[in-house]
Amino acid sequence: MPTFKPESKLESKPEPGEKAKSRPKPQSGDNRRGAVAGLIIAILILGVGWWLARDLTAASKMQDCLMSGRRNCNVIEPAR
Repeated sequence: MPTFKPESKLESKPEPGEKAKSRPKPQSGDNRRGAVAGLIIAILILGVGWWLARDLTAASKMQDCLMSGRRNCNVIEPAR
C-alpha cells in the first residue's frame, strides 16, 4: 500500500504559473538603531546608578560622623 505524505504549505513549491512569494527584508538600519538606543539607555542607567551610589555613600559617611557626636565632619582633602 502506498503511503500518503501531505506537503505543508511552507515546503510546497509554487505551481508553474505562480510567482514565488518573497518575504520583505527587514531594514538593517532599524535593527541597528534599536540596538544603539538600548546601549545608550543602558549606559545612562549605569551612570546614574554610579552617581547615586557615590552620593549615598558620602551621605552615609557624613551621617555616621554626625551621629558619633563629632562636629567637624567635613572631608579634608590633601594639598596638591
